[in-house]
Amino acid sequence: MASTKSMAFSSSIAISLTLIQLTLVLCNTQFLNFKDGEVIKSVVSEQREFDYFLLSLQWPATYCRTTKKCCSQNGCCKGSNGPAGFTIHGLWADYNDGTWPSCCNGPQFDETKLLPLFDELKTYWPTLSCSNSSSCHGGKGLFWGHEKHGTCEFPYIKDEYDFFTKALSLYFKYNVTEMLSQAGYVASDSAKYPLEGIISAIKNSFGTPEIACTGDAVEEIRLCFNKNFEPQDCFSGISCPSHVSLPVYASMGLKNDGIVKWFNA
Repeated sequence: MASTKSMAFSSSIAISLTLIQLTLVLCNTQFLNFKDGEVIKSVVSEQREFDYFLLSLQWPATYCRTTKKCCSQNGCCKGSNGPAGFTIHGLWADYNDGTWPSCCNGPQFDETKLLPLFDELKTYWPTLSCSNSSSCHGGKGLFWGHEKHGTCEFPYIKDEYDFFTKALSLYFKYNVTEMLSQAGYVASDSAKYPLEGIISAIKNSFGTPEIACTGDAVEEIRLCFNKNFEPQDCFSGISCPSHVSLPVYASMGLKNDGIVKWFNA
């Protein structure tokens, strides 16, 4: 009888320890649901220093095909003034294991520092959504304030202005739209391009990219950099078929009465 009680007590201790360990694991892990096309990933909250930078570029024509709502801020609704090539999705600090840090310690987002960059950001880093953006501190505000990744890039990135100017600088220096155009890969609603050809066109000028697709349509191309912002091969694979498309941008517009209509830009 005593032996049975002893075994039961030991089992109870083991279960309690297991529950404590599980609680600690859950407390050290955040599960973030990123908006605007970002995939759901687990993010370790210990916020150790990241391993490399990833510049994510999106092909608006692919994303805008799924747009259900139009508003003045949405880049999918700009008509002839809409994006003609790849636009910036984000400059992310990533770990080699595929996770990333987010919302590290720091002051609240100061949107006044972006005033000199507004025109460029609206053109080359537009929102493709009508939803409000949340900051690391839980508030709603300027679209670019949702860039939680930038808070984890100190001392390589100093502040908001430094973060966005660096992203724009990399975007212009490594012009993926131009790289592909020079190789004959241009927007088309009929052409299908060999994926290996697109990879080679970028690799010849830069390094091995990551490419993500929706169906056979290219949605994102991602470029990787070391902490000195020098190009390096990306770590993750390619989620696309052997032949892909670069669909022509089609814009949603608003009539004066607010009713949504479709037209080709």
